[in-house]
Amino acid sequence: MIRSRNVWALIATIAAMNPSLAVEQSIVLASTTSVEASGLLADILPRFMAKTGIAVNVVAQGTGKALDTARRGDADLLLVHDPEAEQQFMDEGHGTARRQIAWNDFVIVGPSADPAHVKGGSDSIVALKAIASTPAPFVSRGDKSGTNAAELRLWKIAGRTPDALNKEKWYRDIGGGMGQALNAASAMDAYTITDRGTWLSFKNKGSLVVAVEGDPRLLNRYDVIELNPERHAGAKLVAAKTFADWLVSSEGQEAIGSYRVHGEILFNPSSGSPK
Repeated sequence: MIRSRNVWALIATIAAMNPSLAVEQSIVLASTTSVEASGLLADILPRFMAKTGIAVNVVAQGTGKALDTARRGDADLLLVHDPEAEQQFMDEGHGTARRQIAWNDFVIVGPSADPAHVKGGSDSIVALKAIASTPAPFVSRGDKSGTNAAELRLWKIAGRTPDALNKEKWYRDIGGGMGQALNAASAMDAYTITDRGTWLSFKNKGSLVVAVEGDPRLLNRYDVIELNPERHAGAKLVAAKTFADWLVSSEGQEAIGSYRVHGEILFNPSSGSPK
């Protein structure tokens, strides 16, 4: 840790002596698909660029793939939402600072006909057991994203393993993003789990409605992770840190909280009081 702090001190000194390092640059942000598909990044990034001159190029992937992108050195910063996978990334020494910027929640959506009779409930485990016992069609992203990881944790609590689920015809693992999963669920009148931000901004809902919400187990946290300069050296880490600091600043938090769709807040700023 001392060595990491020394490296950052050196980088900060160089940046102070050479302001051009922090402006008119571009960085690569490996990001979960939900903050991109929901429109949040398209809304806040122009504000950041106008202030700093730093362009942020987004590579939107499931959290697992985003973490792997950073491991390979193909990203300068991470914005992800899978606490267990993030902790592993930190334990491996790839990251230094890890800070929560916002939260929302996951919801279980399904056809308005509600064949599993779960609509209006707030217990995700009871709902999943009912969907499995009906059985009713269920779409899984199957892409190692934060949403997929949260779904599989819930199925595990419900007593179902991935191997067992993938043998069931009613369980459809599509290996795609959140938009693809919602499109598939809409086409098949199936249930699925989605982050609320993507759900609110999704237009092709068809017969889908929110069936289950309000379970504390459905809390969805978003973290920004800075890369360890000892493992991922490069001048762009200075600009990446500038963006990370902006996201948790009062200005960045106001920008996140002011983004709405149909009058609803999609992401609740939380750097000051992490969930």
